[in-house]
Amino acid sequence: MLKDQDRIFTNIYGFQSWGIDAAMKRGDWDGTKDILAKGQDWIIDQMKESGLRGRGGAGFPTGVKWSFMPKESKDGRPSYLVINADESEPGTCKDREIMRHDPQKLVEGALIAGYAMRAKAAYIYVRGEFYLEAERLNAAVAQAYEKGFLGKNACGSGYDFDVYVHRGAGAYICGEETALIESLEGKKGQPRLKPPFPANVGVFGCPTTVNNVESIAVAPTILRRGASWFAGLGRPNNTGTKIFCISGHVNTPCNVEEEMGIPLRELIEKHAGGVRGGWDNLLAVIPGGSSVPLLPKSICDDVLMDFDSLKEVKSGLGTAAVIVMDKSTDIVKAIARLSYFYKHESCGQCTPCREGTGWMWRVMERLAVGQAEKEEIDMLLDVTKQVEGHTICALGDAAAWPIQGLIRHFRPEIERRIDAYHGRQIEAAE
Repeated sequence: MLKDQDRIFTNIYGFQSWGIDAAMKRGDWDGTKDILAKGQDWIIDQMKESGLRGRGGAGFPTGVKWSFMPKESKDGRPSYLVINADESEPGTCKDREIMRHDPQKLVEGALIAGYAMRAKAAYIYVRGEFYLEAERLNAAVAQAYEKGFLGKNACGSGYDFDVYVHRGAGAYICGEETALIESLEGKKGQPRLKPPFPANVGVFGCPTTVNNVESIAVAPTILRRGASWFAGLGRPNNTGTKIFCISGHVNTPCNVEEEMGIPLRELIEKHAGGVRGGWDNLLAVIPGGSSVPLLPKSICDDVLMDFDSLKEVKSGLGTAAVIVMDKSTDIVKAIARLSYFYKHESCGQCTPCREGTGWMWRVMERLAVGQAEKEEIDMLLDVTKQVEGHTICALGDAAAWPIQGLIRHFRPEIERRIDAYHGRQIEAAE
């Protein structure tokens, strides 16, 4: 269990003021000039050594991602940092709390990350529905400018750096980095084909790195306390702390910062008051936001909460949004509802996703009441495999995986509904 002195987000519940003076008392902006003075290569090396993996879902090593940015501009193009605050994954609400209660961690992280990548500015792309969070972030950025931490000669480092808050219009697809870039440029939020990757051609045609809010917000603390401190938490290749969002059928839903690799059962029982009706009343858990496959209770008993452990059981850590479902849940209907969400949020650019998400949702609606044939279960599984991996971005995968998880672990329940429905039809006919 994470010790209090190892917590990065000390005001995640908003018990103290979010303002810059209170943030500085908590340790933000402490020695930032000295960190910048150590140079860009030192910062990137420290981030690599810390083992931090992206906290937005994909889990790509953050330091490695930063190192992809060009060290010098051969053609005069500036570089940019884009921060993804389009937190639209169902079940996920961690970035919102950082922006609301601890925004200076993000603003300071933007300066340090931007400096390390030789960016001239950072754009924080905030989800359209987060009106108050965007207001708070704007106020936090203004406070940082007033203190001289941003703008010309940021923090007295001799480096000029600006931060802009940009509000989206509320679209799940804009959480995908290239769709976010398109939206930031004022265009329709549709993913781009890669290559070119954003590090070569990103926002406004310039080298760009897109990082999640939590990935950027933890950077200053890692650099202050040392890469070895962060790497010493969690498990190898799954280091550090992580904010987990626990929702659903638990007694006290919450956000909590914990060590990577904590057992799922311990996470739920220690921080969320346990499953409603006791652990034995658990049916399934979605461990990483609605786009990762669910896990039945038998796996939840022992599984650890990190990237590699969840991958081994054919799920994923994703955004670490833990959605708990007890035995009162209509599991097939729940996954059908997620299928509707992905159908609704598909940008329609790729045929497998545009046509497949609607088709999968319609079949799921029939399976929920049993109005189908058993052969259709395998047909549905086959279609999810045709959608998965055949689209420009990962939305096709996100639509396919929940259904694959349901069929993998709850096929008997789907078949039971089909038998019951046919039984009722025969009774009615007689």
